[in-house]
Amino acid sequence: MHLFDIRRQPWCAVDGGEAESVRFALVWTVRLGGLVGWVAAAVACWWLLGVASTPRPWTGPLVWGAVAAGCAVLRAGALWGLRRGSGRVVLEKSPSGGALDEALGFSFDSVGWIRARSGAVWLLVTFACGALFVGLMTATTGNERVAELRDAGAEVSVARVVERPRAVRADLSEDVVRGYTARLVVAVPEGPARLATRAYTHDEPRVGTEVEVLWARSAPELGGYVHEREDLRTLAAGRWEAFPDGANGRDALLAFVLAMVTVGVFALVLTFTPGPRALQQLAWSAPVQTVYAVLITAVFVGWRPLLLGEGASVAEGLLGVVGFGLLVLTYMFMAGRSIGDS
Repeated sequence: MHLFDIRRQPWCAVDGGEAESVRFALVWTVRLGGLVGWVAAAVACWWLLGVASTPRPWTGPLVWGAVAAGCAVLRAGALWGLRRGSGRVVLEKSPSGGALDEALGFSFDSVGWIRARSGAVWLLVTFACGALFVGLMTATTGNERVAELRDAGAEVSVARVVERPRAVRADLSEDVVRGYTARLVVAVPEGPARLATRAYTHDEPRVGTEVEVLWARSAPELGGYVHEREDLRTLAAGRWEAFPDGANGRDALLAFVLAMVTVGVFALVLTFTPGPRALQQLAWSAPVQTVYAVLITAVFVGWRPLLLGEGASVAEGLLGVVGFGLLVLTYMFMAGRSIGDS
């Protein structure tokens, strides 16, 4: 029996050929929407890792993220169209490509293709998890002082502490001192003799300590910014790097590797343990893909302020982070339910 029995389709009561054309268009909308969305999401994550770091706003990942979210919504809509036309979309096989399958030299229903497609999705999920952790750990767009200094033409100089540090506090992590926060007054060579700064240093600052300071020659009244865990020259240029020099960069790289390895283990299990028919059912299920589309859109909306260089609200931050977490957990849950199915 043909995969989609034309006699059962309400849209083909008048013209079966036209109905078949509509079905063919919807099938390829689903397939191409998945492919383009995968590529767009991969490019957005790649960009977020600083491979193509650009000044704010980060329109590159913003545009690619919008394309990925749009493709997810379009794909879900096409699946509902197929479901309405055929009365059933979750079948043992995806809609056949017919002559096109023969022309391409492989079948979209083959076990190898189904496994490869599922593996590609999990590869993207794994990569996105790593990119998310890196973005959360190294993005600094919410720092208003840095933004003001950059807008005033920030530069980086080596300065010397000229007054006793104030409000010195140790940054503790599990009773281990990671650094110190303080308010400093520094002297900048060929610049202000007294420049107030907020500082984070590895060692406890003292009079005479040399530090790198981000400041603006045109606006010394803004003070300065000292942070030895960040790359101040990158901040001065208005750029973002995923793995900058310094402690933040090393921590981000470690988080990226751990996230990739952890999610990668689940990805391998959930790619090869479910049967191909179960994986095919998930890929062509309109309700399941609609849930994915809603969560992907929520993640994009939540990350939009960060990509635009704006401060995200608490609700937007939760939408981006929690939405991504729910998306990954949903992928795992749906694939996990299929373990052992044929």
